[in-house]
Amino acid sequence: MFWKRKSAAPAFDRTGKEPVIRSSICTGEKVAGYRDAATGKFVEVMLIRDEGDMKRFLGDYGFAREEIKYEW
Repeated sequence: MFWKRKSAAPAFDRTGKEPVIRSSICTGEKVAGYRDAATGKFVEVMLIRDEGDMKRFLGDYGFAREEIKYEW
């Protein structure tokens, strides 16, 4: 009765977008998202709590782990 629903991967156009993980120095909280290369605007996508969340972010948005840039 209480299970997680699998949501469909969002429609996403990766052109001009670079994956970014914003990590708090104080709390260690991590937020995954992407930065638009043209405008520099950061769009938050999801909270990263564990390795499963990271794999889901990479899979849903088609990014590779090597592409991710970290910001503190």
